[in-house]
Amino acid sequence: MKKLPLGIQSFEKIRTGPYLYIDKTQHAFAMAEQGTYYFLSRPRRFGKSLFLDTLKCLFESRKELFKGLFVYDRWDWGKKYPVIKISFGGDVC
Repeated sequence: MKKLPLGIQSFEKIRTGPYLYIDKTQHAFAMAEQGTYYFLSRPRRFGKSLFLDTLKCLFESRKELFKGLFVYDRWDWGKKYPVIKISFGGDVC
């Protein structure tokens, strides 16, 4: 039985570890295809950081992490996009 990924904000850690992942890549794919501006406003602890990390892995073309998910056969894995991460959480990356 897979564990719940409580407090884990790393898409890679969830996908490579023994954790349950609910596929949200259909939403990520739709957002990327529509190409407009988004403001992700949700309450604390509702998965914003995990979703942003999922987008980061998607734009970095980390295909191996998306095997078995909605976006796997639909994304152009030959393209990589620059990703800039800005954190206001106080941790230095």
